[in-house]
Amino acid sequence: MMGADLVVLIDADARPVGTAVRGDVHTDRTPLHLAFSCYLRDGAGRILLTRRALGKRSWPGVWTNSFCGHPRPDEDLEGAVHRYAGHELGTSVKEVRCVLPSFRYRAVDPSGIVENELCPVFVATIGDDLHPNPDEVMDLEWVPADELRSLVTLAPWTVSPWLVDQVVDLERHRLWATLS
Repeated sequence: MMGADLVVLIDADARPVGTAVRGDVHTDRTPLHLAFSCYLRDGAGRILLTRRALGKRSWPGVWTNSFCGHPRPDEDLEGAVHRYAGHELGTSVKEVRCVLPSFRYRAVDPSGIVENELCPVFVATIGDDLHPNPDEVMDLEWVPADELRSLVTLAPWTVSPWLVDQVVDLERHRLWATLS
């Protein structure tokens, strides 16, 4: 496992219990592990939605939040947000803020791959131009926050299940304004 890209496995109380190779962890029996989601805003208050590359193992071609990822062992979540912004979108981020620290979800994609994550949700502001990694992102679109809310209300099947649940939680906790 030396040099492997590892994810942090956690128990039901969010305590680390080990690690696993990221490429091996997402199966039909995915253990609970630590991840994050980030919504990227621009200067006009729009939110970046991305469409997952067709080569992605789970939910290929599905529209979702700006980017997601997994912190490495001993990496703080904000550091992982900065690292993944560069890797997936070829940009930097600033004003990074965690808005849903306890968000957790489990979802199964049409191929049977399970996502099972404690996935704190962050909001950040774009720092540079976008240069998306084609292995991660096949398309992107800047949308007003109210348009995203309408999309989730009217056609939730058109986006990732975690995006739907995150928007619902942001509304429930009266945090919607953090996106606009």
